[in-house]
Amino acid sequence: MPQLQPVAGLTAWLAHLEALHPRGSAGIELGLERVAAVKSRLGQRETCPVILVGGTNGKGSTCAMLERILLAAGYRVGLYSSPHLLHYNERVRVNGVAVDDAGLCAAFARVEQARGDAALTYFEFGTLAAWEVFAAAGLDAIVLEVGLGGRLDATNIYQPACSIVSGVDLDHMDFLGADREAIGREKAGIFRSGIPAICGDPQPPLSLTDHAATIGARLQILGRDFGYLKQEQQWLYWGRAAGDPEAATRRGGLAFPALRGERQLGNAACALAALDAVHQALPVAMKDIRQGLGTVELAGRFQVLPGRPAVVLDVAHNPQAARVLAANLGDMSFHRNTWAVFGMFADKDIDGVIDALRDRVTHWLPCTLEGRRAASANSLAERLQSRGMKVAGVFAAPAAALAFAQEHAGEDDRILAFGSFLTVAAALQTLGRQS
Repeated sequence: MPQLQPVAGLTAWLAHLEALHPRGSAGIELGLERVAAVKSRLGQRETCPVILVGGTNGKGSTCAMLERILLAAGYRVGLYSSPHLLHYNERVRVNGVAVDDAGLCAAFARVEQARGDAALTYFEFGTLAAWEVFAAAGLDAIVLEVGLGGRLDATNIYQPACSIVSGVDLDHMDFLGADREAIGREKAGIFRSGIPAICGDPQPPLSLTDHAATIGARLQILGRDFGYLKQEQQWLYWGRAAGDPEAATRRGGLAFPALRGERQLGNAACALAALDAVHQALPVAMKDIRQGLGTVELAGRFQVLPGRPAVVLDVAHNPQAARVLAANLGDMSFHRNTWAVFGMFADKDIDGVIDALRDRVTHWLPCTLEGRRAASANSLAERLQSRGMKVAGVFAAPAAALAFAQEHAGEDDRILAFGSFLTVAAALQTLGRQS
């Protein structure tokens, strides 16, 4: 085992993580052998129920709802999510609070000591460190958000009491496959034999349902086994009764989740189905559900900031998420113009995202994000103009695009920043929102 080199401070640790693997922090090398071996050397084991949440879109919202409901019920809860917006600490939360630098650095040191010659990726190292934080906290429940895919994602080394796939659509196709069938099979890899498996896609790929049947997972599908009914000022959840999967249950009179958009009802239904599935270990009451859904927060998911003009932040970066964003924008009150601060990675389906928003944006402000994966503002402008979109300017960074929007937007307009976590993070920083 190589001698442990001292690393001081969280910034230095994160730089160390990036340097460990030849592909750096943006590098992806799917596979479980390396990370599972280090897990074993660390002696990590599951001592409380784990809910593992994957999906193309909606997994972050579903995780946030699970966390808030379980906290409302009085449980000690750990949440691991990615990517972060402003601070790495956001990825590791204990009882709703981001872990401090000292806690993360101590966990990184333990992983470094145990990894030996293993060239862990940035995400693998971070996943193991998050578990070290959780293990020291004496938790009642852990919620893990899958980073990429599922079957070969580092989070899949942990054994769940319930797995959720919030939805299946096209994204990360270089790694997961070219169509929904291939992607569905990768996401179904988080299912386990005899363990509840929740699917928030009402029409899942056959690859997902076939895999669940082959391994004997206890699959529940939105619209078939559980679901929701939208009522005038409330909504109703229906599904399988807690503790009795053969019996039905209905929970009416629920207030809409604090996260905006009708799609959040599907995410909330997934969360409730999962909680019913683990009810014996983690019972929750109706008051806990109401409080949790009513207080849940998640930056960058159709986040509307108060003021005039309105500012909308959304991390949507694939066509499915962009279509949901377009629908949510359509449900807002009237705004004369929409100024879109638009930055994306070059390996995403940029044309599909543009097409989804074409009827909701009046002035496009393409900008260049940081990093080698970023699409240049000029390339985005060319794609927009080829589709007949109005480009109001081309900007070297999101901050410049946002400043332009603030200068030119009227009080009855709205400003939209979207296309990537980096776009939203830059907007939050520019607006002085550091937390």
